[in-house]
Amino acid sequence: MVTAMERRLGEMLVNDNIISKGDLDQAMVRQEKDNASLGRVLVEMGLATEWEMAAAIGKQLNVPFITLSHYDIDRQVIESIPEEIVRKYKIVPVDKTGDTLTVALSDPSNIYLQDELRILTKCKIIPVISFESDIMEAINHYYSPDGSSNFEEMLKDITDQEMQVLQQQQESLEITSEDIRTDEDDLSVDADDAPVIQLVNLIISEAIKAGASDIHIEPYEKSLRLRYRIDGVLQEMTPPPKKFQNAITSRVKILSEMDIAEKRLPQDGRFKVHIQNRNIDFRVSTCPVAHGEKVVIRILDQSKLSLNLQDLGFDKGILDQFLGYIHKPWGMILITGPTGSGKSTSLYCALNTINDSRKNISTIEDPVEYQIKGINQVQARPDIGLAFAAGLRSFLRQDPDIIMVGEIRDLETAEIAVRAALTGHLVLSTIHTNDAPSTMSRLTDMGVEPFLVTASLLMILAQRLVRRICNNCKEEFAPSAEMIKSIEMEDYTETKIYHGSGCQICRGTGYKGRIALYELLGVSDRIRDMVIAGATASQIKRAALEEGMISLRKAGIIKIVEGLTTIEEVLGVTVSDTG
Repeated sequence: MVTAMERRLGEMLVNDNIISKGDLDQAMVRQEKDNASLGRVLVEMGLATEWEMAAAIGKQLNVPFITLSHYDIDRQVIESIPEEIVRKYKIVPVDKTGDTLTVALSDPSNIYLQDELRILTKCKIIPVISFESDIMEAINHYYSPDGSSNFEEMLKDITDQEMQVLQQQQESLEITSEDIRTDEDDLSVDADDAPVIQLVNLIISEAIKAGASDIHIEPYEKSLRLRYRIDGVLQEMTPPPKKFQNAITSRVKILSEMDIAEKRLPQDGRFKVHIQNRNIDFRVSTCPVAHGEKVVIRILDQSKLSLNLQDLGFDKGILDQFLGYIHKPWGMILITGPTGSGKSTSLYCALNTINDSRKNISTIEDPVEYQIKGINQVQARPDIGLAFAAGLRSFLRQDPDIIMVGEIRDLETAEIAVRAALTGHLVLSTIHTNDAPSTMSRLTDMGVEPFLVTASLLMILAQRLVRRICNNCKEEFAPSAEMIKSIEMEDYTETKIYHGSGCQICRGTGYKGRIALYELLGVSDRIRDMVIAGATASQIKRAALEEGMISLRKAGIIKIVEGLTTIEEVLGVTVSDTG
């Protein structure tokens, strides 16, 4: 949508004979389509230069123009704004005098950004205008002394001749014995290693250092994008140049024992490395996209996995209930939530808690993410007929006491799990539903008879992950009346609410780490009768709330009151209990 300010800017450019009325109309059509700023569209279409746009915007807003390359910015000024914020909004702090901070922007009309910077830095913001290309050059020059400059220094060492050799190796598909994966590749960067190997090693080691759970390497027409998922949110990092795209993808495929010649189909693989005195597993997925292959690497760091239920963030009352259910001799326990909500971690913690040499515990997973001593863990292989249902059947002939199924996805798996629970086994699994009460409806919708569901099911645990407020920049916050109303916290008007203002430790996000919200539904006789009678999920939820169930929304409010997370985080993952 073209704003009034952008419309006035366009009229100014027409009046100054920089563009024609037809050029402006054409640019506005493109601006509506691409949802970009009018200035950027005009430059990309070649209708105006960066200099003309900067001069026009500066004149319109009475903001001075500067050339960043003429400045040597002090390191303390650079550190006044976290790198994550700088890269996200494409800005550069230029000078700081007392509590006044001068910031270079390509679009100084963004008053909301200036307000955010004022809150973040606790300084008065003086905007100046600069070319976006100059801003990006300055960002790459001043920021990431431990990360991007490592990339830059490394890339300087890779000559065009080496790149040509790498491309020839890819075309001939000749892989030396040095390239073949071992069980534990050492990621320490060695000057004698091939440059691309060093580059991939650096991408991985920087992700581990940042505490990332996933690495995304995404090819576009003229660039690569590198993103790390940190605390559940993707954050952009300094990417390698486009010319390294094929070499990086091939190196990751070699590590993961994939077919580097196959670029038309998705592939999956995994590898293990030894870094910082610990072994870390990686799951790799490649997928063909418009301009190459996208690579996603899941980082599975077992050293960071706490198998203690007390560390998961359970409230004491819910934890006591959960412990009571997982120590039952038979029945089915289900954990539900979307992808990335921590279901597998909760299952592993539960299994570790009840792990006993007197019990035979078997799991079938896709994939086996973490290995637990004393438990028989089977990797599902649907391509050879070893799906969840087949693994379950096999387990029932192995004299099991406790069975864990990675996920109930279909009727066959659900029926076998239910019957195993009814024949004296404790069965734990996950299922994808919105909340605990809707899980029973999901099972009956799959085709499982309601009387079998009620006879086997002991407990359902729904969970979500929310980001934890950074302790370093945590401060009291006064939410608006609309926010209080939207989360139904009118009864907590006297309670102190907190948020994170953003700092270097949390990369300017205001959050550091995550905490879980839990909704535990014990299947009572009343609930069983309702399921058999065909009650809806909303009716079951009302009954469960009357019996004392703490909903996901209520659990989130408790965490807000405790000062552990924010209203925005809870609103993002929960729904109202009143519908």
